Amino acid sequence: MVIGFSIALIVFSLLMMMLVLMHKGKGGGLSDMFGGGMQSSVGGSSVAERNLDRITIVIGLLWFACIIVLGLLMKLDS
Repeated sequence: MVIGFSIALIVFSLLMMMLVLMHKGKGGGLSDMFGGGMQSSVGGSSVAERNLDRITIVIGLLWFACIIVLGLLMKLDS
């Protein structure tokens, strides 16, 4: 069980790195790659950026949950 959560933690860590690097910085991001830099006037960011934000939050929560579960499993083993 510890091995499964360790593998999941590695996968979520790699996904988090990829997603954070895809976010818009000072020069642009995913939305500029596909949309040419046009922003919607309603939310201040494009649909791609909002979806990227949501995906990043979900992966971050799963990453955090894996760390908590691994910590509890390690505590129970010792």
